[in-house]
Amino acid sequence: MEALIPKVPEVIVALISFLVLLVVLGKFAFPPVVKILDERAEKIRESLEKAEETKVEAERLLEEYKVQMAEARGEAAKVIEQGRAVAESMKVEIIAKAKQEAEAEKVKALEAIKSEKAAAMAELQKQVADLSVDVAGKIIGSSLKKEDHVALIERYVAEVGSLNEN
Repeated sequence: MEALIPKVPEVIVALISFLVLLVVLGKFAFPPVVKILDERAEKIRESLEKAEETKVEAERLLEEYKVQMAEARGEAAKVIEQGRAVAESMKVEIIAKAKQEAEAEKVKALEAIKSEKAAAMAELQKQVADLSVDVAGKIIGSSLKKEDHVALIERYVAEVGSLNEN
């Protein structure tokens, strides 16, 4: 049992050696170790701060992106609406132009019909007058003078014209 219990001088020497070692380590070894640990703690703290700043920046960029997307959607809707309005106005304009052109063609056709009718009536009156002169000449048995012929045609045309107006 004596071997298990240290002797007092050995304890004193061990205690002095421990204190000397503690002082030497405290003077030379602990400051660099503490410095390394402090530097490491500082790097970790800086990394955490940088990560937090990056997170905040990412959230800010996300919000900006969302705002820009909302604006882009709004502008796209506005452009689409403007396109629809332009298309609708073009549709109305095209329809109006088509109606105007159709009306112009109708007027043109009516004028052509009226002109053709007048020409046909004039030709018919001329033929009727010629036939009337021939018939009148045969009935009278003699030729009409040119003045009588013209007077007869004018009278007949006037009569036929008054019948057309009724």
